[in-house]
Amino acid sequence: MKIRFLGGVRTVTGTCFHISVNNMQMLIDCGMYQGENADEINKISFNFKPENINYLFLTHAHIDHSGLIPKLVKDGFKGRILTTSATADLSEIMLYDSAHIQEKDAEWLTKKALRKGINAVFEPLYTVQDVKTSIPMFERKSYGKVEHIGKGVKYRFIDAGHILGSATLELWYQDSPIEKRIVFSGDIGKKGNPIINDPQHVETADYVVIESTYGNRMHKSIEESIDELVEAIMITFKKGGNVLIPAFAVGRTQDILYTLNKLVKQERLYNLHVYVDSPLAEDATKVYLAHPECFDEEAMKMFNRKNDTALHLHFTHSIEDSMRINKIKSGAIIIAGSGMCDGGRIQHHFKHNLWRSECSVIFVGFQAKGTLGRKIIEGAKIVHVLGEDIAVKAKIYTIGGFSAHADQKELLDWLGVFSNKPEVFIVHGEENVSIEFENIVKKKFGFVTHVPEKGEEFEI
Repeated sequence: MKIRFLGGVRTVTGTCFHISVNNMQMLIDCGMYQGENADEINKISFNFKPENINYLFLTHAHIDHSGLIPKLVKDGFKGRILTTSATADLSEIMLYDSAHIQEKDAEWLTKKALRKGINAVFEPLYTVQDVKTSIPMFERKSYGKVEHIGKGVKYRFIDAGHILGSATLELWYQDSPIEKRIVFSGDIGKKGNPIINDPQHVETADYVVIESTYGNRMHKSIEESIDELVEAIMITFKKGGNVLIPAFAVGRTQDILYTLNKLVKQERLYNLHVYVDSPLAEDATKVYLAHPECFDEEAMKMFNRKNDTALHLHFTHSIEDSMRINKIKSGAIIIAGSGMCDGGRIQHHFKHNLWRSECSVIFVGFQAKGTLGRKIIEGAKIVHVLGEDIAVKAKIYTIGGFSAHADQKELLDWLGVFSNKPEVFIVHGEENVSIEFENIVKKKFGFVTHVPEKGEEFEI
C-alpha cells in the first residue's frame, strides 16, 4: 500500500489522504481548506485523477473533511462514498449550503469586476447541481460492521465521539502474504461530549493515522467550562449586553443548545432568549433529532421527554429575521456561524456588538491560524469586519472544555489502548503542535512516528 498525505497535515484543515493498493485507489476524506488564501488553495487541481478513485471514505461531515466532494465529482469522480448514515444526512445539508455560498461569492465577484469596468466572469468552485450529482454516490454504513470491497480490502467504522455520525476507520489490506491493518482516527471526540457517545477504541493495528488538534494542551473539565459559561452569561446580562457565540452549525451549536437547556432546567440560568442565526444549524438540529441511535443515555432520556425545551429558542429563516436581532441591545444569546468567524452571519453581529464593552464573545471551538476568530482571541484591538475597522471592546472568553476534540491526555489515552506498537502518522494539527505531540508519543510509547509533509508518500 502507498499512502500520500495531501491535506490536513501540519495544519488543521483540508484533510485528504490518498491510498493505492492492489490496483485500487481510495481517498480518506476530501476536505476544504479554511483560513488564509483559502480560495486560491481550494481551486488548485487535485494531485490525482478523480476518475481513477474507486472509493472515498468520509470520517465525518465537517467541511474541512467533506467540503471538496462536489469539486471531486465535478472533476470526474464516479466512485462510491462510504460513510455512516448520520454523516450522509449532515453532509447533504452542509454541501448544499456550501454550494450556495460558492455561487453567491462568484456572483458578487463578477458584479464587483463589472462595476470596475472589468469584463470578467467568476466561476464558483462548485454549484448546487454538482452537490445534487454527488448525493446518490453516498452509501450509508453502520458502526461496527466489517464490510468487504474486494481485492483483499475490508473496512469498518467505529464511533469517534466527535460529532453525530463521526467515525474512526479501520482498514485491512493484503498486498503480501500477511494481512495488515491501518487505522485512521478521524477527529477524536473528548469524553463527556453532550448528546453523543464517548469515542470507541481499536486495540491493535500495524499503522495509525491520528489527529493532533489539541496535542499540546489540556481542556478544562466540562464542569469548569459550564461554570465559566454561566458566569460569562450572568456578568454580560448584568452589564446590559448581549452574548455572542460563534459556533459551527453542526456539532457545537447542538451541544451548546443542549447545555443551555439543561442549565435552565437546573435553575442555574433563567428566562434565556437564545437566537440561532443559521438556517444550516436549524437543519442540522433536525438531523440530530432524526438519529437517536447516536445519542448517549442522558441525551436519550432528555429527548424522549415531550416539551423538554426550557429555552426561549428563536431560529432565524430570512435575512430580515437576522437583521432584527441587531436591534436587541441586551439579554440575548446569539449563536451564529461561521465557527471561525471568517464569514457568515456572525460578522454582522460583530459589527453591532463587538465594539460594545457591555457585550461578550464566547469562543467554544478551535480557531485556525489566520482566521478572524484567531485574531480576536490573540488580542487584536481592531479587526476588519465587512469592510469596516471594528474596535474589540467586548469581553472575550475562550472556553476550551466545549471543544468536540480530545485534548492531549485523551489523545494519548486513545493511543495507549493499542496492545502492540503501531507505526504512527500524526496529522490534523498546526505544525508546532504536531511536532510537540510526536515527541511526547515517542517518549511515552516508543512508537515509530512521522509528521508528514504535504504531498509526502509512504509505502507501508
